[in-house]
Amino acid sequence: MNVITSFKEKKREKEMKYERKMLRDLSLEKLHKKANESFRLFYPDDRALPSVVEDGCMDMAIEAYLLGASYSRFGYYGEPMEKVKKRSAQQEKYLADALFEFLCFWGNHGDTSRAEVLYDTCECYISYWWLEGFEKGKKRWRLKLH
Repeated sequence: MNVITSFKEKKREKEMKYERKMLRDLSLEKLHKKANESFRLFYPDDRALPSVVEDGCMDMAIEAYLLGASYSRFGYYGEPMEKVKKRSAQQEKYLADALFEFLCFWGNHGDTSRAEVLYDTCECYISYWWLEGFEKGKKRWRLKLH
């Protein structure tokens, strides 16, 4: 007797396998360094970012990286990066909003001009990691490693 699996289960398994492969190319050291570079300005009291903030930034970076990697297939098939980025704009904005809310919760960013700068920084941070994932994913597609 055969085991019956659904297409959704198979698709999710394939996505998980691809994400694991993509995460092999990502170094924790780079995640740590980029989080500190980007958000160090907003936490001047300490020598380093609070660990909870750093962990949250790294989690969002990983999500953005995997989002970019999942859209890299379109880039491999010839679609320009700007057009692909528009496809994922809603999900990217969601990640930037979530990161901003997270940082507002863990910091004192009540002043509106400071909050605007923080939000712009969050957008740039998410965009940077999306692009990293997109480029690495496209490279994997070219090398037939997907």
